[in-house]
Amino acid sequence: MAETTITFSGDASNVAKSVIYNVNHLYHLNNFDSPSMTLVNTVFDGRGYPGWRRSILLSLSAKKKLSFINGACQSPDLKSPEYEQWSCVNDMVISWILNALSKDIADSVIYSKTAKELWDSLEQRFGRSNGAKLYHLQKELSGLAQKNRKAKLTKSLEDQRLIQFLMGLNDIYAQARGNILMINPLPSMDVACSLLLQDKNQREVYANAHFNSQSISFMAAGEGKQPNAQLLTDFAAFMIT
Repeated sequence: MAETTITFSGDASNVAKSVIYNVNHLYHLNNFDSPSMTLVNTVFDGRGYPGWRRSILLSLSAKKKLSFINGACQSPDLKSPEYEQWSCVNDMVISWILNALSKDIADSVIYSKTAKELWDSLEQRFGRSNGAKLYHLQKELSGLAQKNRKAKLTKSLEDQRLIQFLMGLNDIYAQARGNILMINPLPSMDVACSLLLQDKNQREVYANAHFNSQSISFMAAGEGKQPNAQLLTDFAAFMIT
């Protein structure tokens, strides 16, 4: 069975002491274990805590280091020859967990003295209570509600402006105005103006065709005969309007 030998320098007699740990010991670390190692592929950013938590627990279990976060492996006495190795493994576990956290969350727990203290903090904030989830959800819903209220207020003001504009139009736009008011929801001012311009262009086309038809009739009635003055006046007024 593989073993790890830890040498401690001395006590009052300055005699070196050695403590041997096998691979199954809580304090054992492999040669490839390092503080920069990442336990999981997903960095926890405040969302999906149950899945991330499960991955961390599996990884620590595989490394036989769960006892550092569940309280089973307590810190030895400061004078104990095992304290230095316990502290080394504890700091290693802390580093592994920090590497699996987003920067803002990691910064909030980076000063935890033990891996258990760090883990308990995460459990309290994201695991044991739904307070954080409810807070973020309520915040999102509140933001959406405010946006909806602003959008409704803006639309209401635009509709009022459109109605006032339509009320001030000449009666020749009565049909077009009625058609616009029947649209649900009411169109924007730009769309309404476009519809009114289309109506005006159609009436102008019809008026020009009607005028050309009357001109041909006048010419057929007699070359020296003058067109009806009132008709020309009415048409000019119509065109100007």
